[in-house]
Amino acid sequence: DPHHHFIDTANNSFQSWLRSAAGGDISCLPEDYTRDLIEPLSKIGVQFYGSVHVEAMPDSGSEEVAWLEEMSAAGRCNYVKAFVASCDLTQENVEEELQKLTQASPKLRGIRWILDCVGKFQGGKTATHVATSRHDGIDYLKSPKFERGLALLEKYNLSFDLQCAPIQLVESAAVLFAKYPNLKVCIDHLGKPRTILGDDLLEDGTTINPNAIPDEKELEVWRKGMKAMAALPNVHVKLSMMGYAIPGWIRTKERKAMLKSLVRETIDLFGPNRCMVAWNWHVNGAVSDADNLSTVGPDAVELLEMFMWFFEGYEKEQTERLFAGTAKEFYRLE
Repeated sequence: DPHHHFIDTANNSFQSWLRSAAGGDISCLPEDYTRDLIEPLSKIGVQFYGSVHVEAMPDSGSEEVAWLEEMSAAGRCNYVKAFVASCDLTQENVEEELQKLTQASPKLRGIRWILDCVGKFQGGKTATHVATSRHDGIDYLKSPKFERGLALLEKYNLSFDLQCAPIQLVESAAVLFAKYPNLKVCIDHLGKPRTILGDDLLEDGTTINPNAIPDEKELEVWRKGMKAMAALPNVHVKLSMMGYAIPGWIRTKERKAMLKSLVRETIDLFGPNRCMVAWNWHVNGAVSDADNLSTVGPDAVELLEMFMWFFEGYEKEQTERLFAGTAKEFYRLE
């Protein structure tokens, strides 16, 4: 699993910003991940190789990594094989921070700084992520300071996890990352097309939205951006958090079919050798799947079953790449 989060805002001072953004304490610890994901998958015969922990918007990337190392040393999460740490690449002392992170753990493999920005944060009403309120809605993908920091990653043998809105892929990301062909980049969460069938429920809050006609304008922008990124051989993509694209997709066969087509279209663009399945697990299935755009989401086994359906007709070698091989290669786990 190349993407999940550990969170303990009640006991970690470096998660104070996250606690404030969430409106209270939230928690997802190694024992929860073992109970909710590893054990259920193991019971149905899945061989769990390991995971990659991805930063969860900490106040300090190095403090988060130190916490992860502490839990690993205590035997709580030996299955975590690699870390993707938080680092604001626009800061003046960015190289000093990268040095500190690389020294903090031999498991460090990459950096993520959430970039979804189409304007100032408006409480989740747009594609702008709450994380970008840390820099008042400024689009870092258009910032020379961000590029200065990004250019240092190759020096430290670090990849970059790219989480942004589709329009940013079109306007900025494809041009920016083309300048750095040796930097390994992974687009998070299917490139984040947003609510292409509308909200999960109608305004009454109980009736399932029956719409089955996709938002072609949203898809057009997403396709343009993903095609531009797929043309860069150093760029990969995670098949994850799919409920952001179609909130409540597990409710109806029409939504499931639409999501299957999106996933297969992504794989057609990038190929199985540059796509990786990820659970994005934290808190529960609904939060992991839809980032609070729906109250329902698949559990670990249900999601695996859906992926197996999505991948119908693929060769065994292709399926193995999607479930493990691509992630192992990208994050240097072998």
